[in-house]
Amino acid sequence: MYALAVNGSPRKGGNTETLLNAALVPLSAAGWETELVQVGGKKIEGCKACYKCWEGKDLECSQKQDIFNDVMAKVVRADALIYGSPTYFTDVSAEMKAFIDRSGMVGLANDRALRGKIGAAVVAVRRAGATHVFDSINHMFLMSQMIVPGSSYWNLGIGRNKGEVSQDSEGLTNMRNLGETIDWLGKAIKPHLDELPIVD
Repeated sequence: MYALAVNGSPRKGGNTETLLNAALVPLSAAGWETELVQVGGKKIEGCKACYKCWEGKDLECSQKQDIFNDVMAKVVRADALIYGSPTYFTDVSAEMKAFIDRSGMVGLANDRALRGKIGAAVVAVRRAGATHVFDSINHMFLMSQMIVPGSSYWNLGIGRNKGEVSQDSEGLTNMRNLGETIDWLGKAIKPHLDELPIVD
């Protein structure tokens, strides 16, 4: 099985990346193929509501000038998706918002291509606003007929400066538990995905 973490933070090696990597560790140990890709700080446009993805139905966005379609191909292949973002004015980063909107739209346009996948949100936060970021990501997962696992607390870690989240032992424990839960859930549902109803 394959788990893809998508980092919406433009800060390379920052707190969001640390949390995402911590969630991937138990999955890798359990035999999953894991990968972390960067969208934060990269060129990625917002959804233009052109609906060409509903015409083409090729699992791609009509905007070809940025990184989206390369990452979307990995999303389609993944069994589990972990989208991570820092907290910017109580919401996701601009890059993560663009990625949520476009991956959700392309998924819906292609016979609900994300349905049955596991989806988890991970948030880095200095003080407040993390649950809104968490909700922003999970809303797309839930609308896409994905399965959202719980963990031992909200999937967040506390830290502002680079590396500070490494001092949040509860946050890191939560990431480990999240990875373990995704592993358990993935193994439980994999044999039954063909039974998941499709909305006509």
